Amino acid sequence: MKQLLDVEGACDPVDTRLGARLAELRAERGWSLGELAERSGVSKSTLSRAERAETSPTASLLNRLCGVYGRTMSQLLSEIEAEPELLVRAAEQPVWEDRASGFVRRSVSPPHSGLRAELVEGRLAVGADIAYDRPPVPGLEQHIWVLEGALDVTAQDDEHHLDAGDCLRLRVWGPTRFRCAGSDEVRYALAVVLP
Repeated sequence: MKQLLDVEGACDPVDTRLGARLAELRAERGWSLGELAERSGVSKSTLSRAERAETSPTASLLNRLCGVYGRTMSQLLSEIEAEPELLVRAAEQPVWEDRASGFVRRSVSPPHSGLRAELVEGRLAVGADIAYDRPPVPGLEQHIWVLEGALDVTAQDDEHHLDAGDCLRLRVWGPTRFRCAGSDEVRYALAVVLP
C-alpha cells in the first residue's frame, strides 16, 4: 500500500489539538495503533506522530482517518474548536493548510452536530494535485463551484474540467482527485452534504 508523506514542521496549537482529538477518537473505540493502522491503511508510526503532534497531518491522512471514524474533515476540525457561532466573521473562520500538497482549506460555515451541510473554501496552488482514496462518508454529496482559476476533478473514473463560474454536483462513493488545472491558483467553494 502506498505510504503517505508527512510534512515536518513546528508544532502549532491546531496540530496539538488535532493530535489530541485523534488520540481520543482511537481511545473511545478501544483500538490500538495497530488496529487503527489496519483499518486505515496508514502506518503505526505515522499515526503515532500525528497523535503526538510531531507532524502536521496531510489532507489524505485526515481523509483516511475521517473515513474510519465516520465523519467529514470539517466535523473533525470543528471538534477541536469551540461550539460554532451562528455568524462566523471571515477573520474567525478556521483555516487549515496541507503544506505538502499546496492545499488551503477554510471552514466558511463550521459544521454543527445537528446540521448536515457545510460550506468550505478550497485553494490549490499551481501544480497542486490531491487524491483521496475514499470519501470520509460514503455517498457524501458535494457541490464544487469554481470561483477563480481552473480545476480538474476526477470522481468514479469520470474526469471533469471546471473553469471559473462552473459548478459540479456529485455523490462521492470512491476515489476522487482535485488538481489545479491552470497557470494560476484555483479557488473554489465546496458545499458538503451528509447523506
